[in-house]
Amino acid sequence: MRRASTIAAISAAALALTALAAAPAGATTATGDGERQFVVLFAEGTSASAQQAAVAAAGGTVVTSNADVGVATVTTSNADFAADAAGQAVIEGTAQNRVIADVPDAHRVNGEAEKQDAAEQDVKAAGGAAGAAAAKSSGKAQGPKGDPLSSQQWDMAAIGATADGSYKVEQGKGVVVGIIDTGVDGTHPDIAPNFDAARSRNFTVDIPVDANGDEVDGPCEDEPDQSCQDPANVDEDGHGTHVASTIAAPLNGIGIAGVAPKATIVNLRAGQDSGYFFLQPSIDALTYAGRIGVDVVNMSYYVDPWLFNCTSHPADSPEDQQEQQTIITAMQRALDFARVRGVTLVSAAGNGATDYTKVISDVSSPDFADVPGEEIERTRDLLDPASCTSMPSEGNGVISVSSTGISSRKAYYSDYGNGYVDVAAPGGDAYDTAGNTRDLTKTILAAYPKALAEANGEIDENGEPTVSNVVKSCDASGKTCGYYQYLQGTSMASPHAAGVAALIVAKYGVKDVFRGGLYLPPALTQARLEQSAVDTACPVPPAYTYTRITPAGATLTATHTCEGTKASNGFYGKGIVNALKAVGK
Repeated sequence: MRRASTIAAISAAALALTALAAAPAGATTATGDGERQFVVLFAEGTSASAQQAAVAAAGGTVVTSNADVGVATVTTSNADFAADAAGQAVIEGTAQNRVIADVPDAHRVNGEAEKQDAAEQDVKAAGGAAGAAAAKSSGKAQGPKGDPLSSQQWDMAAIGATADGSYKVEQGKGVVVGIIDTGVDGTHPDIAPNFDAARSRNFTVDIPVDANGDEVDGPCEDEPDQSCQDPANVDEDGHGTHVASTIAAPLNGIGIAGVAPKATIVNLRAGQDSGYFFLQPSIDALTYAGRIGVDVVNMSYYVDPWLFNCTSHPADSPEDQQEQQTIITAMQRALDFARVRGVTLVSAAGNGATDYTKVISDVSSPDFADVPGEEIERTRDLLDPASCTSMPSEGNGVISVSSTGISSRKAYYSDYGNGYVDVAAPGGDAYDTAGNTRDLTKTILAAYPKALAEANGEIDENGEPTVSNVVKSCDASGKTCGYYQYLQGTSMASPHAAGVAALIVAKYGVKDVFRGGLYLPPALTQARLEQSAVDTACPVPPAYTYTRITPAGATLTATHTCEGTKASNGFYGKGIVNALKAVGK
């Protein structure tokens, strides 16, 4: 159905591209002999008629367009379309929506979540409770207050988002949070009470196979809903559901509670089941968020196919450089469109364990090939951070979030960089233990779609978990049950920061007379988020060596160097977010 590792992270109605056999705007299919699909960026202010005329002059046809930011998806059989489009005065750039000819097993999206291998790790719940007991939790809380699995939410305790902490002061009522991700299971009992189905949208269509016939999202008939055009309350990856519940799972006597348990969740699906996030869906999700009054969006991904969009790297062809510039410009337009309309933008920093402010190598881009039969064997070395940008985490106006473990150290996998990271938040680190061995309870527990647990054989015919990384919780009656899974990644850190941002808007925002709900300028939301974050100094010495002893007995080490002061540094930015401090008196 999809690749085994759960991918982050990291885009009105679902696009109906009937001319392309319902192919998504962000992913191409070969629709005819030599036919290709492009995203075209127009000069700002270009009319729809002028856009269509310019595309036609270059040998293409507009399939769908986003008038908010001047971007259109185009299909063409003209092999020289990009060059011919460059000759049109109103066209600023093109980015080929490449035919997916190869999906490498090593594909990793920005903020990818790592699902722990249940066969190698038993649950060791906080307080000594056995994993089996946690998996059959009744409605009775294991701790003195909070929801049944609150004792396993070390992450919420770490940022003061508890019944004795921020929940007493502010829970986020009236705030709308958009989840730009792989989808949200709006039927999950720990999401449904806060899920806004009417305003949720799916901007993608599943891609069953690539141009070689190899699986991408998988056969439509094998999907839980047996469809490639999923409704807007479906998540067939699990990543977006985990993110959504971390932000706003309600206090309802089942499972967990989120950072902002009364905030409203809107699904703005821009990601494929396989973890790809294409340009047009991402743009459409952002502009839609700006138009409907979303207050905060979480983006735990990067826009494929380039992890770093470089405008002048010598290893890239002029065409590739132009494509990457188009992605940067188009995404920034969409980010600006949303932010000027009151949307606070929050993004995962990434899981590459690298310093984004230093010269870096990129072994993953582009992360799928152009031509059927091609293999991807490419490394881009000596990338200059001044001319290479990862989107959306390095976009202007975006809050980039690094990940911390249970001890508050930066997670071993988290990207970092002084001037890149704005704040840090719990994202989990299974090796943040006394013996540097793996313990999945040091990762993040959040909601998991039942349909996925069934499809993956993770629950039996009686609905009981068969693996230790999946947890079951029921209400007091025992009739309503939900499932939860442990994940780690900056994908899990980002929603903690987004949840605190939602609390800030709820506490300090004013009535939005234009779009309804609340309004707080994103610059003020970010300022409060950073001011209330707990200053966390670099380790001493600043070159910190991580040691991990794998279940197979191998010892892995890596050294990351933290630069900056206690008030602002490359590991923690302005500090670790804190819900209680953000809204407390």
